[in-house]
Amino acid sequence: MYYGGGWGLLGMLVMTVGMVLFWVLVVVAIIALVRYLQRTGRADSGSTRAEEVLAERFARGEIDEEEYRRRLETLTERRRRA
Repeated sequence: MYYGGGWGLLGMLVMTVGMVLFWVLVVVAIIALVRYLQRTGRADSGSTRAEEVLAERFARGEIDEEEYRRRLETLTERRRRA
């Protein structure tokens, strides 16, 4: 039988390697995207929104330093336990 002078076994090998490389690249791209999105979703300082609100209230003079430190300690304890 004549198959049109194709690549034969070498062609199958090239296609197999190409397909494996393609899927490896797809998986690596997905992992890189997930890591990037996780990294950009965090605040650089590691502070939470609750700590930011607390700092704003202290800056405006709504709470004194003692209350600020007490509440900040409570927030950091909860974050350590989580």
